Amino acid sequence: MDLSAFLLSLITIYVCARIMGELAVRIGQSAVLGELLAGVLIGGSGLGWLHETETLTLLGQVGVMLLLFEIGLESDIHSFLRVGRSAATVAAIGVVAPFALGYGLALMLGLSQFQAIFIGATLTATSVALSASVLSELGKLKTAEGHIILGAAVLDDLLGLVILSVVIGLATSGLVSWMTVGWTAGLAMAFLVTAIVAGIRYAHLLSRLIDRLSSRGGAVIVALTFALFLGYLADRLQIAPLVGAFAAGLVLARSDHQTHIQERIRPVADVFVPIFFVLIGAAVELRHFNPLNEQNWPTLWLAGGLTLVAIIGKLAAGLGAWRESVNRWAIGVGMLPRGEVGLIFAGVGLSHRILDEGQYGAILLVVALTTLIAPLLLKRTFRKA
Repeated sequence: MDLSAFLLSLITIYVCARIMGELAVRIGQSAVLGELLAGVLIGGSGLGWLHETETLTLLGQVGVMLLLFEIGLESDIHSFLRVGRSAATVAAIGVVAPFALGYGLALMLGLSQFQAIFIGATLTATSVALSASVLSELGKLKTAEGHIILGAAVLDDLLGLVILSVVIGLATSGLVSWMTVGWTAGLAMAFLVTAIVAGIRYAHLLSRLIDRLSSRGGAVIVALTFALFLGYLADRLQIAPLVGAFAAGLVLARSDHQTHIQERIRPVADVFVPIFFVLIGAAVELRHFNPLNEQNWPTLWLAGGLTLVAIIGKLAAGLGAWRESVNRWAIGVGMLPRGEVGLIFAGVGLSHRILDEGQYGAILLVVALTTLIAPLLLKRTFRKA
């Protein structure tokens, strides 16, 4: 990709994302919804103005890391700990229920047992980025519901990573090493806990460093470097980098410069985050969903059934917060979007030839629908409450 093509892609993304985001806000919806629809509109199956490249994908991944870093800065770790048991219960139900329902439905529709396992695993994911973004827009990020949703979504991502490692092991060798599975799970949890505990213990060193810097942008560069470093460590350990960025935000939320960093990081996130959401929308292939083509009917039946069980499974997760005086429907709705994690699962399934193009398209439709309806339902749920 040459410079002119890259610049044109960025211009297209920013203009379309801003127009659609503004329209969404003016009709009372989330700007994220507009950005997702912008991706569908200008993607390869729409107007064809935008084609995903490795460079754009990397920028989008930086965007989702910055979003999680910003969310961590706005969060209070003690509030997360207070709802830790509820978040863990919500996460557990949010993994088990969709997996069981998706697995059973896939078998009923005649898919192989291995394909059924993979499809069930795909439905376990939760897009913490999208839920966090919508909660922030609604001003509900610091509520008990917000803390439970974010805590459960992060745990779902960690559990999803473990499940994905199991599925890849099955795809490549036909065997699964449970020692590897346990190691992956333990490593992910140990990283998150260690990063937060060690970070809080030594956060004052970062504050001292920022105090000594007199050059322009010193605070934001130190904060960004810290977030990217934890993301790098997480990626090297084969853990989602966004988990490292989120941990960095939680750590710096307790520093003396939290407000200053938060104000400086928001414009940077505004540059990168729309790229991520537009690319999610652009990944949708509309040709697989033409009901006039009989060859698409199996895909549509599979997509419709999976969307239904995906919604039911995550709504059931909200019941895990039964000990809390919270809006359980809002928690269930907040767990709905699959977003980037679901797309990762779908891509792995296609690349390892676990899924054919139709089944891949069905999963993309599930990801798209759950990602698109979540902001609508979440806003309505909180409004009714």
